[in-house]
Amino acid sequence: MDWDHFRYFLELARAGTLAGAARRLGVEHTTVSRRLQALEKQVGSALFAREAGGHRLTEAGRQLMPKVEAMETAFLAVESAAPGVRQGLHGLVRIGTTEGFGNLILAPQLARFALGHPGLVVDLLALPRLVHLSRREADIVISLERPARGAVLVVKLTDYVLQLYGARNYLAGHAPIHTADDLRGHTFISYVDDLLFSKELQILDELHRPAHFALRSTSILAQYEAARVGAGLAVLPAFVAAQDPSLVSVLPGVARFQRTFWMSMPAENKHVARMQATWAFLRETVATQQGLLMPSA
Repeated sequence: MDWDHFRYFLELARAGTLAGAARRLGVEHTTVSRRLQALEKQVGSALFAREAGGHRLTEAGRQLMPKVEAMETAFLAVESAAPGVRQGLHGLVRIGTTEGFGNLILAPQLARFALGHPGLVVDLLALPRLVHLSRREADIVISLERPARGAVLVVKLTDYVLQLYGARNYLAGHAPIHTADDLRGHTFISYVDDLLFSKELQILDELHRPAHFALRSTSILAQYEAARVGAGLAVLPAFVAAQDPSLVSVLPGVARFQRTFWMSMPAENKHVARMQATWAFLRETVATQQGLLMPSA
């Protein structure tokens, strides 16, 4: 039997859709379909049930899956050990995370990582919403909430700090703020409540219930831009706002909040070289960014 057929089977099982598998493999979706049909003909069984939302493993497919994963592990071991085979990381790794963290902390570092591995393609989904590991939207997910139990590897990636900020021109035009009670009457910038994608971002209510908002947005970067032009006060991650000289921390020590990023990936990926390397790189990268993520003041 052709190993390539099994490789296509494996990627389709992991992605759940022809389009997703094709993207991971760098081919057209028709190629994935053709390979699957060839494999099903060889084994004499339907391996996937075709549904509106994609492809779901049949009982025959579920029985085949661990055997193919063992084949993959053996193949990768031989590939890395044999002389003359291609060196380095190859293939696609898709990482899902929050917008601000992805754009400001991870993007520059991942770009350098990809430059060091020309055979690797990194997709960074830096979105103001949840990226679902269970739906195979990404290979590695960094989220604000610890994933539910399952066949998933999970580590605490890092804590990070958020603080209340105001632009210097905004604060100069308003009464001084010395206590939380002084926040009454101030204008705020925040998330759109009914579109909030994580309860971990319901931070402002811990400090003050604003009566007036200048801008609400699903985007933390939009909130940052609104705050820096003086539209109002905003709770922002320190890694977004602390380096901006136009912004001042308001009520430091009081309006200071801590949250956690969790990193997860399917357990089936732990033996895949590009996943292992990317996972380790992300942990190393975040370890070097603690000054931004967890400032002392």
